[in-house]
Amino acid sequence: MRILFLGDIVGSLGREVVKEKVSTYVNKYGIDFVIANGENATHGKGLIYRHYQELIDAGVDCITLGNHYNSKKEIRSYIDNVDRLIRPVNLVESFPGVGTEVYEVDGVNIRVTNILGTAFMNDVLVSSPYNALMEILEDEENEKAPIHIVDYHAEATGEKIGFAYAFDGKVSAVLGTHTHVQTRDAKILPQGTGYISDVGMCGFADGALGLDVDSVNQKLLFGQKSVFLPPEEGRKMLDGVVLDIDEISGKCKEIFALEYIDQ
Repeated sequence: MRILFLGDIVGSLGREVVKEKVSTYVNKYGIDFVIANGENATHGKGLIYRHYQELIDAGVDCITLGNHYNSKKEIRSYIDNVDRLIRPVNLVESFPGVGTEVYEVDGVNIRVTNILGTAFMNDVLVSSPYNALMEILEDEENEKAPIHIVDYHAEATGEKIGFAYAFDGKVSAVLGTHTHVQTRDAKILPQGTGYISDVGMCGFADGALGLDVDSVNQKLLFGQKSVFLPPEEGRKMLDGVVLDIDEISGKCKEIFALEYIDQ
């Protein structure tokens, strides 16, 4: 089973590059299932329904979220009515939607789980990421799936690496999201779990994490109030990883990173 996972989609340029390039990569690598992190797809924070549907129409099969899961309040009104959107599973607050879901692809079940990390992530109250995933794995009522992809949305690379080793051999892949910077450590852990510390992002190539540099610097360098803005024009980039997963054992046989940047 070949899976394409796309890094955080940021703003309109992120949505545009996904629409432009997904079919190319699906055809080039024989992709069976496409997952994308969409928590920044609407103006850099959150995901409204129209943009959710835009990404699904572009060929994305499942969208995960992150710490900005509730940045657009509209999500509360539609998340229970769609079947391809997953919010973090370890939220402490009661929130609609699900944090893990199974999809059938050519007779094979693929589970996708979205989890928030804890280190330097103080804007959302979450329960233990480890306990949350263990509960999913141990719950006998859960629909069984040989392939299990975990989007671990977290800041610290050390936390992501440690989490992945804790579940090595128990899930097919632990893929880091959130920092918008693709890391060069895509690998298969000793017991067969695919891993990368951060998949990267899809969006504006010449900014700060997909955002306008000046809007970021006004706050971070000069201490002024500023709204981080994703530009609507400019060079686009797309980051992702391709995974080849054994359909019987659920082990990752291959993982490699992709990066596209407009010339």
